[in-house]
Parts: sequence; C-alpha cells; structure tokens
Amino acid sequence: MAELMVRDGTWTFDGDVVRIVPGRERGVHKLRQDLGEFTVPLAAMAGIAHEPGRKGGRLRLRLRDGADPLLQVTGGGLPDEANPYRLTVDTGRVDVAEYFVDAVRQALMLEQIPDGPADHYLLSGPSVPLSAAGVDGVATFDGERVHIEWRWNTSETKRDWGPRNFALTELETVEWRAAAGLESGYLRFRTRGATERLKPEHDPNSIELWGFKKESGTTALLAAAVAARLPHPSAGAGKSLPAPAPAAPLAPAAPLAPAAPLAPAAPRASAAAEDHDALLRRLRELGELRSDGILTEEEFTATKAAVLRRFHTGG
Repeated sequence: MAELMVRDGTWTFDGDVVRIVPGRERGVHKLRQDLGEFTVPLAAMAGIAHEPGRKGGRLRLRLRDGADPLLQVTGGGLPDEANPYRLTVDTGRVDVAEYFVDAVRQALMLEQIPDGPADHYLLSGPSVPLSAAGVDGVATFDGERVHIEWRWNTSETKRDWGPRNFALTELETVEWRAAAGLESGYLRFRTRGATERLKPEHDPNSIELWGFKKESGTTALLAAAVAARLPHPSAGAGKSLPAPAPAAPLAPAAPLAPAAPLAPAAPRASAAAEDHDALLRRLRELGELRSDGILTEEEFTATKAAVLRRFHTGG
C-alpha cells in the first residue's frame, strides 16, 4: 500500500487501483471537487511521474488513450489546475511522492500493462444526475436523457427551437471544446445522421462556452458522463481515437521500489532508463515463455525473482 496525502488531495495505491480523493481547500479547482472521489484501475494507466518543482513539484498520472471518457471528450483541453490526474506535492512529501511513483511503475511492469490505446472505457465516468451551465443555456443529464434550457441571452435561432431533449439512443456523440482566443467553446450533442455544423451561438444542439470559469467547468463532466454511456469512439467503422494532446514528458524510469519508503532520489542517468527498458523486455519475454508452456509456473516465478534481484543489485 502506498499513500500520498497532501493539501491538494490524497492518492492511494493498493496494487490494483489508484484511489483519487481531491482536496477540499479553497485552491483546489471546482471541477475536481465536483468530480469527487474515484478509482483508476491499473489497466487504464500508461505511466506516472513526479515532476520536481521549486516547492515540491507535481505528481502526474498518465492514462492510456481512450481509457477515460473525461480525457477522451475534452481532448487535452482541461486547464492544468482542473486536471484530476495531477497532484501538487507539498515540500515535505517529496520522498513519499517518489515512493508512490516507484510502486505504480513496478506494478505496471510486473503486470505487463500495455500503454497503447484502449478499445473501451476503463473508467465509468462522472456520476449522474448532472447539471451544467454555459453562457446561453443549462444542460441536465439523468443517465438516459439530455435536456437543454435556454437563458435569456441566447440567440434568436436557438430560442425559436425552444428547449431541447435528446435520448441517448438519438445521439451519435458529444463534443466539448474550450474557448480559444476569440473563438467560443461549446458543449455540443450530435444527433445520428446530422451533417450540418453551425457555429455554437446558432447551433440548437449546443451550449456556448466562454473561457473556463470554475462555475462552467461542470460542462466537461456532463459531456464525459454522456460519452461514457455512448459507444466507444474506436467501435465505429472507420473511426479511430482522436490524436491525443501532447503529454507532459515523464521523468526517466526509476529502479523498482523496495518495501520500505525510499530515501530522496538521486539524479537518474540515461543508463537507468535503458536498464528499465531492458528489464521490461525481459519480463515480457518470460511471460511469453510461460504462456507458450516453455516455462512452468514455478520456473517462471523463480526466474522472474532472479531477474528482479539482479536489477536491484545492478549485477
């Protein structure tokens, strides 16, 4: 069990899942607090890193593309402070953060979790019912239907359409985009067979978004809740997952963590990363030999232990 408890929140890893509980202090983004406590299965993870900073740095969990409906529907558009997979580390907790990173990395290696795209959602998404406000409308979702009510300042085009209602079976996808420069953002519900693309201020199936105010961040959670209940993007014929946003670079991989908490980590050389990759390849080879029946379970266990022992001692 590894646990990191800081003012920004608490992350706990039991070998199978990372449980994420956001902090309740004023500086914690409202989107993270609205999302609340949730768990990330090991199979959904692609990597983890501690990014050192002047005070303590950040812990950042990287998920496989397509594993989480929230990341999938927002496409990298969440501000860093609203990202639930980022945790600010207090100065006195750096050692614990590095131990946490090593524990997760070791589990990913031993379980040989692939880091490629997932073909189905591995997280369930935000809980419902949800209500989210944009500039010109308010959307609600109860798990089966989406309802939109317009505000007083909506465009005449949208007002003429009146309130909107969509059953999940009527929807092909949900789209969410943050505002960029002078371009408005939007929360859009695309119905099956729809081809026309109107600007957000005129599209009766979308709510307009300006900026990313804390009060309107819930639109991303509502979009994720709808997306989680629709077919995965990889399931459609000829469809592929959207290109992921550039991920923050991960720190070079660390040696496997011992049972006791680690001392402050020394600078990692590129040779450590090469050793890490070699170890991962060796473990995968052993797994294939076991699957092919060349190694018995006892032989596999003994050989794996020897490989890990040599890695720890550097021999």
